[in-house]
Amino acid sequence: MDPIERMVMRTPELESCAESVRLAHNALLACFRKGNKLLLCGNGGSCADCDHIAGELVKSFYRDRPLDTELAEKLAPELAANLHGSLPAIPLPSFTAFHTAFANDDRPEYAFAQQVLGLGKPGDVLLAISTSGNSKNILHAAKTAHAMGMGVIGLTGESGGELAKLCDVAICAPETDVARIQEFHLPIYHALCEMIEEAMFG
Repeated sequence: MDPIERMVMRTPELESCAESVRLAHNALLACFRKGNKLLLCGNGGSCADCDHIAGELVKSFYRDRPLDTELAEKLAPELAANLHGSLPAIPLPSFTAFHTAFANDDRPEYAFAQQVLGLGKPGDVLLAISTSGNSKNILHAAKTAHAMGMGVIGLTGESGGELAKLCDVAICAPETDVARIQEFHLPIYHALCEMIEEAMFG
């Protein structure tokens, strides 16, 4: 049973999301295999999800991630033994100094778009998280990502909002209540992270 099947078994309401989760996995896997990176953005609880997802990707999640043999040989044995194989994932909300400066000097709803402009490159992927799908700063970031040749994956609620229209893949949790949407987002992104880890390090 793969992680998506387990996700649906544990949370049957997410059966409607299974295909979009698989498509998102394929997009992320292609991104990482080409040496590209993932940028993540979200507000409030979705901001915390950005940190959570990045943490699962930058370090080991379910399985050991042995280092590349050539790299391990260049490191001291103790250092090599205590490091994990890693995937590049950057949670944009965590740039506290940038966000306070931008909010003070410019219009805050363009902050994520500015970060995408500065950090993104063609072939990267933006994971945009918004329970409503209508958060202005998330929409601006998605539009900027597409203009730069990046992929966009949306993680949102039942309607998808405006965000779904801007995404290559939109994962729409089947709920309208914000708290319930956020509860559904957790098993979705855990399944994604587990599948990516298995594909990249299995």
